[in-house]
Amino acid sequence: HFIEDTIVSPAFVTEHPEVMSPLAKYHRSKSEVTERFELFVAGKELANAYTELNNPKVQRERFLAQSIDIDAGDDEAMEYDKDFCTALEYALPPTGGWGLGIDRLCMFLTDSNQIKEVLLFPQMKPEDNQLLQKRKGDDSQK
Repeated sequence: HFIEDTIVSPAFVTEHPEVMSPLAKYHRSKSEVTERFELFVAGKELANAYTELNNPKVQRERFLAQSIDIDAGDDEAMEYDKDFCTALEYALPPTGGWGLGIDRLCMFLTDSNQIKEVLLFPQMKPEDNQLLQKRKGDDSQK
């Protein structure tokens, strides 16, 4: 959230810190960064891509570090996924991928400010105040 709003021309933001990319593979020649990029256009993220981390020991260490962040109140930190780490122990070949958010692309192409403007069924989603009331009701029943 530091530079996104300042990017006007199409740009690739690369080499994210390891702490921000717990599933991305560490960089081959630069310490403490990952093999990851994001594509930004007019201040909006359109794509996210990275080389998958396939080392179970390092993945487990990153998940445990993220668990500490969760305990400290970081709501974006990932929870420890024991099954995923076990699967990595059985081998994951070199893998990479990228995601292009169709909803974000539609927002960009239609010059929309909110994602609800381009979702197919935004009226089906509960309003924020409905979610808060439901949560308060669930808490009072405990």
